[in-house]
Amino acid sequence: MGYRFGRMLTAMLVALLVSVSWAEEPLQDPTAPPRTTTQSSVDGIDIPPLTLQEIINRLTSRSFDKKEAAIRQLAKQDNPRVVPLLNALMNRELVHNRKDDTIALGLKKDGQWELRDPESRQVIGQVDSRAARPVIINNRLRTVINNQLALAALNDPDSDIRYQAAGQLIGNDDPEMLAALAARRHQESRPRVAAQIDTALNIAALHSDDRTTRLDAIDALAGNLHPEVKNALNTRLLAADSSQETQALEKAIARIETRIETFQTADTVFFGLSLGSVLLLAAIGLAITFGVMGVINMAHGELIMLGAYTTYVVQQLLPSSHEWSLLIAVPAAFLVSAFVGVLIERFVIRFLYGRPLETLLATFGVSLILQQAVRVIFSPLNRTVITPEWMSGALEINPVFSLTYNRLYIIFFALAVFLALLTLLKKTRLGLQVRAVSQNRATARGLGIRSERVNALTFGLGSGIAGVAGVALAQLTNVGPNLGQSYIIDSFMVVVFGGVGNLWGTLTAAFSLGIANKLLEPMAGAVLAKIVVLVFIILFIQRKPRGLFPQRGRAAEE
Repeated sequence: MGYRFGRMLTAMLVALLVSVSWAEEPLQDPTAPPRTTTQSSVDGIDIPPLTLQEIINRLTSRSFDKKEAAIRQLAKQDNPRVVPLLNALMNRELVHNRKDDTIALGLKKDGQWELRDPESRQVIGQVDSRAARPVIINNRLRTVINNQLALAALNDPDSDIRYQAAGQLIGNDDPEMLAALAARRHQESRPRVAAQIDTALNIAALHSDDRTTRLDAIDALAGNLHPEVKNALNTRLLAADSSQETQALEKAIARIETRIETFQTADTVFFGLSLGSVLLLAAIGLAITFGVMGVINMAHGELIMLGAYTTYVVQQLLPSSHEWSLLIAVPAAFLVSAFVGVLIERFVIRFLYGRPLETLLATFGVSLILQQAVRVIFSPLNRTVITPEWMSGALEINPVFSLTYNRLYIIFFALAVFLALLTLLKKTRLGLQVRAVSQNRATARGLGIRSERVNALTFGLGSGIAGVAGVALAQLTNVGPNLGQSYIIDSFMVVVFGGVGNLWGTLTAAFSLGIANKLLEPMAGAVLAKIVVLVFIILFIQRKPRGLFPQRGRAAEE
């Protein structure tokens, strides 16, 4: 009896509950749209969106999955502080304050954490170093953060930032990243950025299940010089499922390798031109003095060294102005080296004209004196000259070929010095006298030209240009007492090979030897390349003793 009564009571309660639920929930109109539940509403109650601080506080969790969810949620916020906060998380500048279990920007000072509000960056207090610690992230989270930063940068107004962001996403197969890249591709108007995005999308398309899609991607990537492209094509080659795909991959890889070899050769030629411009600056002054006076000046390298040290001294005198100190260093180096050159000519060389071997020994002694003087004044240690900002970096032509700005500027500078000197010798009174003395000293004297004065000015001019060469070398290497010794032999080779006293011959010889040296280095090594060049010059001089462009007049007769 009690059992039956219990069953009846239970049935009555269930019927009562069902009737109450029907009474509370009205019937839905079948023609009305279905109701949906949003994140901001639960059972008809609106929930306010999370604040930036509340999202960041979820990083206190020890679970990396929950941290990843918080990072993705943070990245979706329309707030200018999102990117700085993601960077702070990468740089361990977001710290977990254990006192109140919150996340803040932290800066460690004197054994304490200075805490700042993540959104306003206002100081909110200080805690002991043990009371807070940086938020811990692993490599997976770092990848997620980098991807989110790249996604944010894809819509940056600066095309350079968009280009770098697209480059960071190359090789990424995350569907979210690829969808963002595809969306950005339809909006992108800059060809350089669009090409970078196409590279990323085509690399991702190599993993498609559709063979036609893969073949189209392979064809689009053929010849692309981005490093990831060749790696992706080689990887796909191992998994190719048809002869058609294999042939397309091999053809694309071969085209990339051909282009790489071409640009590597262009890079070698550029470095050869750079070396040639240095040799031109170092040898052009020697070509003048040797061609006009027949003096073998072994101190020419030390005059280059003085120009480099002058550049260093100018930067020391103007420590906060190294961006434009080169504009002062060039004329200063010219004047210092020219002054020393005139002193050498007046007190040493003027007594030794007509005796080239004695001038060689005398100027060699002068070079030792100058080296020792520099060691006493500046110490034997090398000195560093700061390269200006406008000469730093490189002009990127493509991922495998770039032109460094310092070498590019030196090439233009060497050509400018050459044209200025050529104009001086062709268009000025001093140049006319120099050419007259170099062609026939006796006739020039008979016409009233003071050959001794011309000798001094010519030697000073050649020495000044050597000082200018030192300014250029200071941008490529350290400044030291032995700087000039590295270029004196090469300078003589350039002068002899081009033709003594001929400026066009010096120009041709400098760039020819510079390019030949750099082309031989990958095959023979730096030392053997110099030996090969030297042997070639010796054999060439045996055939043409006066060089490529022999000087006319007295130099030719003697």
